[in-house]
Amino acid sequence: MKKGVLRLFKSYRPEYADGEQRRDFLYVKDAVDMTLHLAANPAAAGIFNIGSGIARSWNEMGDALFSALGREPRIEYVEMPVGMRDKYQYFTRADIGKLRAAGYASATTSLEEGMRDYVSNYLQPGKALGEETAL
Repeated sequence: MKKGVLRLFKSYRPEYADGEQRRDFLYVKDAVDMTLHLAANPAAAGIFNIGSGIARSWNEMGDALFSALGREPRIEYVEMPVGMRDKYQYFTRADIGKLRAAGYASATTSLEEGMRDYVSNYLQPGKALGEETAL
């Protein structure tokens, strides 16, 4: 917030441009909703993946963050620590088929909507957890 720059790791794989590493970003409110759904359904047994089921890039996450802040994107790519380079996951996406089969039908919050809610209701000065939120 102070410097107005988001720092992301550079890519060390030619098939991924810097910041194009992909993650299944899941808003915490959706994670809670999914967990409560499973807890309330005794027939839902076993291990479940929770996620959005959609892989989005770190650059998209950064763009959503800057948009929520009302600022122009300023992303800087930094060296990844050497010890992480061959362990770093470049792509993650949850298979939520079992969750859907267990009756969870709600749509997940988009990366952009989740970022707007988080920034406006939790990062703004004077706001505290538990206060009324937009989502």
